[in-house]
Amino acid sequence: MSISQLAKSLPASPTLKMNEMAKLLKDRGEPVIHLGGGEPKSKVPLDAILSASAKLNSAEIRYTPSDGTPEMKKAIIRYTEENYDKIVGPENVIVSNGAKQSVSVLLQAILNPQDEVVILAPYWVSYPEMVKICYGIPVIVAPEDGRFHPRMQDIEQAITSYTKAVIVNSPGNPAGVLYSKEFIAEIVRFCEKKGLYLIMDDIYHRLVYDGKTPISCYDFAKNHSNKSKLIVINGVSKLYAMTGFRIGWTIANTQVVEAMNNIQAHTTSCPSALLQSAAIGALSGIQSGVESLRLTLENNRNVMMQELKSFEGIKTTKPDGTFYCFPDFRAYSKNSNELADLLLKKVLVVTVPGKEFGMEGHLRLSFCGTVKEIKEGIARIKWVLDPNSPKEIYIGERKLVRDWE
Repeated sequence: MSISQLAKSLPASPTLKMNEMAKLLKDRGEPVIHLGGGEPKSKVPLDAILSASAKLNSAEIRYTPSDGTPEMKKAIIRYTEENYDKIVGPENVIVSNGAKQSVSVLLQAILNPQDEVVILAPYWVSYPEMVKICYGIPVIVAPEDGRFHPRMQDIEQAITSYTKAVIVNSPGNPAGVLYSKEFIAEIVRFCEKKGLYLIMDDIYHRLVYDGKTPISCYDFAKNHSNKSKLIVINGVSKLYAMTGFRIGWTIANTQVVEAMNNIQAHTTSCPSALLQSAAIGALSGIQSGVESLRLTLENNRNVMMQELKSFEGIKTTKPDGTFYCFPDFRAYSKNSNELADLLLKKVLVVTVPGKEFGMEGHLRLSFCGTVKEIKEGIARIKWVLDPNSPKEIYIGERKLVRDWE
């Protein structure tokens, strides 16, 4: 059997692979701790459930317009005005099956073969692969100063005549860094000047800590016409803990939205009518759950930072948002795949190798679980890596002995 060269070139999603592995271990009754997941543990908002239930009880679950229902678009328009101080029309909105599909369909709509897309490291694992699916070329830009915050001079040096777009995810997966207002202003104006698409992946935009506030890219745009190449992507997965509902959206000029709509109509037809109803309930209902989740995650972040301080040699940048941190474990191992395998094999802790995010020697650790899981997970990692740890440890009812150095 033969498959395409494109399919052969694409690896499995490492984050989804880790999720599947953790689930299999749990289903077998293993005392696994999943520090690799990107899924809040809070309940789905009641308004989302009630809205979905009402739709389900109608027994009228049919096709919707391929770009989303009018009601869903109204909820997104209201959300955009309230959270971005930006007024958009329904012709500027397209609803997709999750923000991941939003990014993917967008790239299909704007890229030609060999077009380049600038991606800032560390980056979400799927960005480069999505670009490759469109036969584009991902251009990875890592800050020369070694930090997680990008610098405009590094980006400017990466721009060529083939550059079509820049992707910005802030606060971002995997490091949780919120880019400064000065940087967002610079990148918006730079892309406008160069005629580049600027794709703002804002899926975590309200999950920020330490009194920081979300930054609206529209505040710095000079071009507010229908030819603007500033694009914002968002969804309900993270803020509303609705990862399984798969509803995301794109705000863009009408030409881009029309192109995306044509592509989506020929692939997935339309987003689910039922799940759009749930998303409308979440966006239009009581919003206290978002703040409750944010406060819980901020506390979890603080717990994880405190636990990681017990390591010697680990360097950790305190996340400004999201529910991830991205510690540097190179003092223990420069190969993040081997390190992640070691932690899973020895103490049943699931992490995600930093190599998959464009920075070797790091591990992505999630703090969206419980405080107990965070403390126990970090304690197990320390037991494996710290030579001064005791020779024995109990995981569940099983006694483990350090038989390696």
